[in-house]
Amino acid sequence: MPEFCKVDQKDHIFTVTINRPERLNALHPPANAELGEVFDAFAADDDMWVAIITGEGRGFSAGNDLRYQAEGGERVATPRGFGGLTSRFDLTKPVIAAVNGVSMGGGFEIALACDLIIASDRAVFALPEPKVGLAALAGGLQRLPRQIGVKRALGMILTGRHVSPEEGKELGFVNAVVPHDELMAETHRWVEMILECAPLSIRASKDVVYQSLSMDSLEGSMQVPYDSVRALSRSEDFVEGPRAFSEKRPPNWKGR
Repeated sequence: MPEFCKVDQKDHIFTVTINRPERLNALHPPANAELGEVFDAFAADDDMWVAIITGEGRGFSAGNDLRYQAEGGERVATPRGFGGLTSRFDLTKPVIAAVNGVSMGGGFEIALACDLIIASDRAVFALPEPKVGLAALAGGLQRLPRQIGVKRALGMILTGRHVSPEEGKELGFVNAVVPHDELMAETHRWVEMILECAPLSIRASKDVVYQSLSMDSLEGSMQVPYDSVRALSRSEDFVEGPRAFSEKRPPNWKGR
């Protein structure tokens, strides 16, 4: 059983709850390594189609556990990055951040590494690293400008200011804001919409979006032979979708 998080697997949904509430779910290297293994398991499980990551208690994640670092805690290699997600570039399954509270520094970088962010009205976002002599080097400095534009991103990065979930939605990095008690219900509403779609269609769509963002040419990005699209076109679901439509019935997705 994981030590620093809780994992629930049900109905194709893989839910990860960061479980260090006594430190607002701040993460130290052992927790990051464990989360890397947890999301490795999600990636490898053909029956798990969508992941949710959230936090136990009042925080989503307060970021790097500076107290652990100051106390000389043991360093552990974390090749998958902060939260097991920020340096993971090969995961085509969708991941949703259900942000239930403080999401700062590395915690915000985890959320930015997810595909959707659903926020409680108690959420708070920031990249405050410069205030303690650090920098958001787990992808925040790269992802935030790509997601909301350079000027808006620098308005957060160069000040370290706190941003409300409502402003996060206005800026464009939050998909939905709901009352705190409705957070998981709203997150599952988005999950159910995703699960109505063919799993390999979802993975191909995510894969093409992210790969094409790193290409200079629109034309070139449309001509690349994506492996995920090839897998989709060879799948049983590629046949099942049109057949179900023509038969006027819900499709029976297999994910293969």
